[in-house]
Amino acid sequence: MSIQFSDRISAKLRTLYGDERGAAAFAQLQAIVDFTRPAATRTFPLTERDVILITYGDMVRRASEPPLATLRQLLKQTIQSGINSVHILPFYPYSSDDGFSVIDFYAVNPELGDWADVQALGHDFRLMFDAVFNHISAKSAWFQAYLRQEPPYDEYFINVDPKTDLSQVRRPRALPLLTRVETAKGERYVWTTFSDDQIDLNVANPDVLLDLIRVLLFYVEQGADMIRLDAIAFLWKEIGTSCVHLPQTHLVIQLMRDILDVVAPDVVLITETNVPHDENISYFGDGENEAQMVYQFSLPPLTVHTFRTGDAGHLSHWAASLRRASDLTSFFNFTASHDGIGITPARGILSDADIDALVKLAEDHGGFVSYKANSDGSRSPYELNISYFDAITDPQITAQDPESACKRFLCSQAIMLSLMGVPGIYFHSLFGSRSDHDGVKATARYRSINRKKLDADALLGELNDYRSIRHRVFEGYRRLLHGRTGEPAFHPLGSQQIHDFHPAVFAIERASPDGTQRLLALHNVRGETIHIDLPAGFRRWRNLIDGVEDTSTSITLWPYQVAWLKARD
Repeated sequence: MSIQFSDRISAKLRTLYGDERGAAAFAQLQAIVDFTRPAATRTFPLTERDVILITYGDMVRRASEPPLATLRQLLKQTIQSGINSVHILPFYPYSSDDGFSVIDFYAVNPELGDWADVQALGHDFRLMFDAVFNHISAKSAWFQAYLRQEPPYDEYFINVDPKTDLSQVRRPRALPLLTRVETAKGERYVWTTFSDDQIDLNVANPDVLLDLIRVLLFYVEQGADMIRLDAIAFLWKEIGTSCVHLPQTHLVIQLMRDILDVVAPDVVLITETNVPHDENISYFGDGENEAQMVYQFSLPPLTVHTFRTGDAGHLSHWAASLRRASDLTSFFNFTASHDGIGITPARGILSDADIDALVKLAEDHGGFVSYKANSDGSRSPYELNISYFDAITDPQITAQDPESACKRFLCSQAIMLSLMGVPGIYFHSLFGSRSDHDGVKATARYRSINRKKLDADALLGELNDYRSIRHRVFEGYRRLLHGRTGEPAFHPLGSQQIHDFHPAVFAIERASPDGTQRLLALHNVRGETIHIDLPAGFRRWRNLIDGVEDTSTSITLWPYQVAWLKARD
């Protein structure tokens, strides 16, 4: 390790833990990490060919077959030509929250398969793993040892006097912040940001941080190309503060980045922080020292708002403000995920009336709304629980005109694919899934509405039925991906410029990093025909969606039509 790099690591640990404890932690870290080789020259390792599928390990099932093996086979059979990366949502043993209450960071849930199945999937796709480092399951060995008050685990969790004033803590849920437990040394109240089964780890203890770094490096050894830091904004707690986005949290991420730069410089760190946009992009750090990608959490609610109103104005204004922090960073764009549609990231962009309208839309379209607790004791909505397809189009309209509903939905997905960054596609969006009301009834959890597990053979049968919504959405998505992944102008480090041609058209001009390849992506968000005069430089073009070439100075967009026009000399 160079002296400069050594000093940088050591300084972070001293800042976090003080001189004595920080020096001891640094000595232990040197025993964990091989710092003998110099840090490699870093580049952003992803290109326009990288598209990430977000999925549970058992999203598709087949009798007498490990679900991870079924998933691999299905993806190779259907979409490998358009999607080269897979984010397997937590596939570790868990006790609740569909995987996000991890019992053992080092194991694969045997109901899904084993590490060999994970690595087999990694032979065909880049892999993203979840690092769920804010909390761990109450059923975990670590917390069970805490209940027995066995060292060192008696200091691995945060014990707080319930009389403590915690009113400044920002709450992501409408649940108690502290959970009462009985330990071998009596009653304790432990910090639980998300649920009483998800016990927050005490990262203010350097032994905890070192254990998490061991887990991080283990994931690299097991083939992780990308690591998603789940709920990382809440990692560090300091009573008397909001306990979100604290400087210590940023230092921990910077420390992880430093370590990966030495042992695995091509592994991408992605921060998952479901917060307003300005707070979210703080996790780029200075553009070199924190996450290479941040989730684009404002995009899902803004896109729903755009199709609700038929006006792309707010979306265009927001997109025009986007800037990468450096040539080592980009955005992770998505519209749907295993969670609902977070609306907090739209606050400050949309008015309160617009937010209220999104809440009403979700309920009118058969969805649900989740609430969080505020410091004044009130509640406010933080998430819409509904499939993205049903959020974009009223299910009653879909029943009457499924073809138009699919075009409308695919237009929303094309917007996401066109933006600067790396696209993430949720499994149920790729296959046109609808809201799963039976799942909500079965689990009594709103998020189950978009987490249905599918029979692999039944899904393939629906994909072969040209009349089905699944077939229409999947084939439309394949066309979009074919157009995107071969086009250098869609490179995540390429530039983007927003055009204001018409209120109903989201228009974005993209260029390759070297500026030699340019395209104009047009998305009609209304159910009416619109005529657009094309700017100079696009008087000869080819539409990447359908291959049509033209020399017209204008274009007619049919309702919900997408046109990606590549400039031709």
